[in-house]
Amino acid sequence: MKLTVWTYEGPPHVGAMRVATAMKGLHYVLHAPQGDTYADLLFTMIERRNHRPPVSYTTFEGRDLGTDTASIFRNTCRNAYDRYKPQAMIVGASCTAELIQDDPGGLAEAMDIPVPVVALELPSYQRKENFGSDETFYQIVRALAQPMERTQEITANLIGPLALGFRHRDDIEEVKGLLYEMGIGVNVVAPFDATPEDIAKLGQAHFNVLMYPEHAETAARHLERTCGQPYTKTVPIGVGATHEFVAEVAQICGVEPKKDLSRLRQPWWSKSVDSTYLTGKRVFLFGDATHVKTAARIARDEMGFEVVGLGCYNREFARDIRKLAKDYGVEALITDDYLEVEKAIEDLAPEMILGTQMERHIGKRLGIPCAVISAPVHVQDFPARYSPQMGWEGANVIFDTWIHPLVMGLEEHLLHMFREDFEFHDEAGASHHGGHAPKPIAEVPAPEPVATQPEAPAETGSDVMVWLADAERELKKIPFFVRGKAKRNTEKFAAERGVSEISIDTLYEAKAHFAR
Repeated sequence: MKLTVWTYEGPPHVGAMRVATAMKGLHYVLHAPQGDTYADLLFTMIERRNHRPPVSYTTFEGRDLGTDTASIFRNTCRNAYDRYKPQAMIVGASCTAELIQDDPGGLAEAMDIPVPVVALELPSYQRKENFGSDETFYQIVRALAQPMERTQEITANLIGPLALGFRHRDDIEEVKGLLYEMGIGVNVVAPFDATPEDIAKLGQAHFNVLMYPEHAETAARHLERTCGQPYTKTVPIGVGATHEFVAEVAQICGVEPKKDLSRLRQPWWSKSVDSTYLTGKRVFLFGDATHVKTAARIARDEMGFEVVGLGCYNREFARDIRKLAKDYGVEALITDDYLEVEKAIEDLAPEMILGTQMERHIGKRLGIPCAVISAPVHVQDFPARYSPQMGWEGANVIFDTWIHPLVMGLEEHLLHMFREDFEFHDEAGASHHGGHAPKPIAEVPAPEPVATQPEAPAETGSDVMVWLADAERELKKIPFFVRGKAKRNTEKFAAERGVSEISIDTLYEAKAHFAR
């Protein structure tokens, strides 16, 4: 058994809850032990929702296991319907309740509840949260949506946005705007703010916009098979991807690909004088597959960064991410272990991280700036302001979000000039790193050599790398935000040449070597 502090994804019933919470007129009856109601906090605290998720828990206790837990589920189902009068219900079990095998779907079906009841079979010990949301939405669509006559005007369904999604609320408005510019209406947005009655009308649209494949690709494929609705393959995050999305929609619908670029500032701003300093910044990307794929393109092609590593935590998209990594000349990291991600970041020593809430914490510990691009996220990533990721305004928001954590050219010069100032010395930390900085190098009281453990054993037969006092003092003159990288590079340079004592000459030779 391996103990972990953080997880990128919860169990699949949390994914089902994200779908239920996003919708209206739907109620989720979850067979779960007392204590599993912790999931409510995800929505009411992190997403700052003003109402509880539409979920009823059976909350059985240990003493109930020797009795009839099935009756507890039946009573909870009946009470939930009588109290909330939903248009439809979904029923399932949490990971713990799955072990007692009460069959919530069969029990609910036998109760003859007078609204559609969708049974969820979510393998809690094999799959995770994103699978749970994708499968839940698919089962709801499969049960309620049927082929029907198309709307008179060209319309689309926007599918995939849901609760606890990264900027989903604002992305919906941006995508609507892109479609309206081409004279295309919106039939249904789902699951976000949709009712079961809305789901039943999905078949009216001419095509589907698949906004987030993690949450709705299975439903999109189902609607393509049963209702003859094609779905978009391009996610419009970034300038290039948004242009391609508009072209793809125009081709599907046979309309002119109209674009209103009056709000788009990102291309010019990314070429402006101050931003050109950012060209070549080494970045590491990690998150859900959709946001990593789009962010990699933006980083390399639209911001001029160098992608030195990338990966995702949802294994369902591992093949896509490995293919993407090959195109970028890096090795894909497919893992749900944040400690592996931290090790990869330490080894690569990037100048910026584009990741999740976990990578934000990793960046703070390592003194590396981080911009969040993907769920899982914290409360600060549900802003009150309009802050999309998709469309033209999304491109502007991404530009601002990514460059603000970085030390710009003039700022770097000033930080170096005033490095002994009370506000900017190492012990004060760095404001743009959230008040955290790499551990400062201790003052060397005497000129005697100081032994430190290298990151990798030197190839000299010794397991100790020695920094001489003059080199130690010179290293401290390097600005804190690149000092760790300089130290690692110097030790690597010395180890490759069989040098066990690092002098000031070794430091500058290494600098010249890596500057080539």
